[in-house]
Amino acid sequence: MHASFNSPARSLRLARRAATGSAKCSLRLVSSHNATSKGPAPTQTQTSAYSRQSPTSVSSTFTTTLITDASTGPFPSATSKAATVTPSSTSSATPSSTFPASIFSLKQVYNGSSFFNGWDFFSGSDPTQGTVTYLDSATAWSSGLVSINSAGNAVMRIDTTPVVSGTRNSIRIQTQVTFNGGLLVLDAVHMPHGCGTWPAFWTNGPTWPVTGEIDIVEGVDDSVQNLISLHTNPGCTVPPNSGSTSTSANGLDCSAADSSNTGCGQRSTLANDYGSAFNSAGGGVYAMLWDNSGIQVFFFTRDNIPADLVRDAPLPNTWGLPAARFPSSTCNPYQFFQDHSAIFDTTLCGSWAGTQGSWQTTNYAGQSASCQQITGANTCTQYVLNNGAAFADAYWEVVSVKLFQ
Repeated sequence: MHASFNSPARSLRLARRAATGSAKCSLRLVSSHNATSKGPAPTQTQTSAYSRQSPTSVSSTFTTTLITDASTGPFPSATSKAATVTPSSTSSATPSSTFPASIFSLKQVYNGSSFFNGWDFFSGSDPTQGTVTYLDSATAWSSGLVSINSAGNAVMRIDTTPVVSGTRNSIRIQTQVTFNGGLLVLDAVHMPHGCGTWPAFWTNGPTWPVTGEIDIVEGVDDSVQNLISLHTNPGCTVPPNSGSTSTSANGLDCSAADSSNTGCGQRSTLANDYGSAFNSAGGGVYAMLWDNSGIQVFFFTRDNIPADLVRDAPLPNTWGLPAARFPSSTCNPYQFFQDHSAIFDTTLCGSWAGTQGSWQTTNYAGQSASCQQITGANTCTQYVLNNGAAFADAYWEVVSVKLFQ
């Protein structure tokens, strides 16, 4: 039922990313990117890392120490015997009688006053047809839609001008660094929520759907349940019982073509992991593990973050069941996913939240009533353009984003 109104939006959003490169066991800083959209390429308002027209790419390779399995990918399963390997001198984990050794090293950190360094601001047309205008970096800063608050956290907001014509200003950013495999960790205090909103934290490769998309945090409106999804080329599926705490939301076929663009989604059953419930609980931590065992997403409430993750020596094999799991037995994580960047965005309405099916649906993902009932507005666009104050709570507040490899 939900696929009928959420599919096109989530698949179109895949096109928003841009990055090129082929070195598999490396972490790269890419200064120019491209992406192939399923639909028409959005019009760019400036030359940026999101250009989709005949790009060139120049990359600098960071030296990394990886444990490589050439047959499947650069990272052994975090639950395999390889997880006990003594870390190299570059590892963030120091072996001792107190703490077990992590196979992961901290390779990239975005936090504090320098959080926005290393992210590109997308300022083209929203590929999901949202009622937004994405701002370039200079305009985003001058308008106050991005900032570092007194707690040292990065904030990304929606414009709250009472009444606007056409669109509301918003933010979408993407890492310049791309990666193949590893552990991506988001620590956030607050995420956007409310009728008309469609926030996401996700990763994407240079050519959709060939290089895949991983939706780590995503939802619409006043929902309180996270939807974790994959979008791929044909051939990637999920078994009926994948070994996670979630339930299947959009079927078991992750192919964008075969699933009418919905991909394979797992609806979280965890408390406090999305929307207003997440915010009221003080936020939490999402960790996306991409290794030879497949792709897994974990969530931890603020008072239950593993000690190993706090000390930057993650031990995913000790974390229990993930919120979502997509095993390599039915979806090779290095065949269907390559050269990913991390992305934050918040669109409004668009081809998921903006459809009448979505706007009028009750009891979707824990939402108590339809947005039409909650707001009294007949359409999402009508509500968004005329109720700026409603988006005062539609912001990301991020403590850090970390990449371990």
